Amino acid sequence: MNLARLAAERATPVRVGLIGAGKFGSMFLSQVPTIAGLEVTAIADLDPEKAMNACRAVGWDEERIAATAFVEDGAALTARDDVEVVIEATGNPRAGISNALAAFEAGKHVVMVNVEADAMVGPVLAQRARAAGVVYSMAYGDQPALVAEMVDWARATGFTVTAAGKGTKYLPAYHQVTPDDVWAHYGLTPEEAAKAGMNPQMFNSFLDGTKSAIEMVAIANACGLDVPSGGLGFPACGVDDLSHVLRPRDLGGVLEGRGMVETISSLERDGRPVFRDLRWGVYVVIEAPNDYAAACFAQYGLPTDATGRFASMYKPFHLIGLELSVSVLSAALRGEPTGQAREMRGTVASVAKKNLKAGEMLDGEGGYTVWGKALPVAVAGNALPIGLAHGVRMVRDVAKGSVVALADVDLGEDAASEMYKEVLAGG
Repeated sequence: MNLARLAAERATPVRVGLIGAGKFGSMFLSQVPTIAGLEVTAIADLDPEKAMNACRAVGWDEERIAATAFVEDGAALTARDDVEVVIEATGNPRAGISNALAAFEAGKHVVMVNVEADAMVGPVLAQRARAAGVVYSMAYGDQPALVAEMVDWARATGFTVTAAGKGTKYLPAYHQVTPDDVWAHYGLTPEEAAKAGMNPQMFNSFLDGTKSAIEMVAIANACGLDVPSGGLGFPACGVDDLSHVLRPRDLGGVLEGRGMVETISSLERDGRPVFRDLRWGVYVVIEAPNDYAAACFAQYGLPTDATGRFASMYKPFHLIGLELSVSVLSAALRGEPTGQAREMRGTVASVAKKNLKAGEMLDGEGGYTVWGKALPVAVAGNALPIGLAHGVRMVRDVAKGSVVALADVDLGEDAASEMYKEVLAGG
């Protein structure tokens, strides 16, 4: 709990390079002027002028902007001598993997905001970072890192983790939503969304279940938890019922067993809002190791199930990029990640939103063609990961609702596809 002091007392500021000045990156940039001992020396974005305007929009003065390098190429940023921590916030898994590898080669720590890349090949990236003697970290403020922190707290205090995850707004029909009809589910008109600069495909990835799948797989891979064999169930559940709903089925809950990831819905299946929902938050359900600890749950007001053995802790909100500096400072000052992929427990399989025909191009997460389903690696087999499902051509037909296989597309060759093959081979 001493990151602020360590940063303030450091002889030189922690120097950061940001790749991708979108919403997450902008939220981080808004905090930089008020963090002692941290400075952003370079920002890479495909549109440097847009990145400069993002800095102005979050309150940077012209002096700070003039002192910052703005470049187009992420790999060039990683090679700069005035960058020691690289934040990868492009949201593009192929770009994210390439930028991370370049950063490792240059001896730079990487904070991976790009959870799409992490869920696909995170354990291999972490291995490459260790070999290079640098830190590879999840991004604090995003749900996976916050859940990893809660899981670590639970285990460090001697509890068994029964379930961990986050909340979201979910109904089964959302899997078929496309960018054309996404805004109605957010209570916006297309005109209002466009005026606010909101990307319909990105926001649809949150709605159609894909982003939840990506984040739950990232948590599973970082925390050694299991992904449900049939995919996420999205049970409707409020904060008062976490320990009752998220326990094993043989005890009356919804889980296949102990140690699972799961996303809970803020909507009942008939569309009614869940009482005291956790739409914006994260949770962990723990099991007491003995009768004494279970009695303490009750004595100190922790919500439990009827047995008194299962209890829950939760955080109602996450502040995304506003909290990202915790990861940056932890990597630079402590040499520690705020969560890190360790093993491939799960992957995010691409499922056809419609009948797909040979020759058709896939448009990735949140688009018109596929949505992402979290599955255990052993169940997913040779499924096409959602991170590789953008801009690839179908080579054979796949029926609506079916999992798209690697062999169903012309994958091409690049760092991302080759690394995923390494993952499948157990690398």
